[in-house]
Amino acid sequence: MKITIEHISKRFQKYWIFKDVSFAFTPGNACSLLGANGSGKSTLLRIIAGMQTPSRGKVIYEHDNGQLVAAGDIFSNISFCAPGQEIVEELTLREFFEFHFSFKRPLAGLRIPDIIALTGLKDAVDKPIGDYSSGMKQRVKLAQAIFSDTPVLFLDEPCTNLDLQGVDQYRTWMEEFGKNRLTLVASNDVREYFFCSEQIVLEDYK
Repeated sequence: MKITIEHISKRFQKYWIFKDVSFAFTPGNACSLLGANGSGKSTLLRIIAGMQTPSRGKVIYEHDNGQLVAAGDIFSNISFCAPGQEIVEELTLREFFEFHFSFKRPLAGLRIPDIIALTGLKDAVDKPIGDYSSGMKQRVKLAQAIFSDTPVLFLDEPCTNLDLQGVDQYRTWMEEFGKNRLTLVASNDVREYFFCSEQIVLEDYK
């Protein structure tokens, strides 16, 4: 899938967060959205993902054959992970993955027990996610995004709340399961976007 953004600008009240961002994200490439806190990285990522509307400009999704992706089909083609993302904390890990992967297919060769094992949370599989630590919850959010079989992956500060072991785990997951996908990472930490070959620096669009 190809995503093109044309002259994307965002204003909150009378202040412009960024102006006139244009870029073509091509299939299989990884791009980092870089900038200091408050520069608009997360906002731009959410706009590209269709979760927020720009003040100006447009986002175009195209299939590999050049046909436009219907608005109703965008969700099924993307996976998203962000620190503030809501997950159903009343469910156990097993129940949450059974629910999530009932509408998003897991990557080829992976079953729910495999994904649970990859998270390293087998000992807590039947505990409510609400009882998890912030780092454990972040692993769940990353797993539901990375292990979903989608051509597009959006990651917003993916290592938030992770300890060093969790950061290493994220790196391993991206090296093994993040290839050949269009991936966008909003971050100011190189450990989160180490694999990205392209970048957009938000301070260039003020």
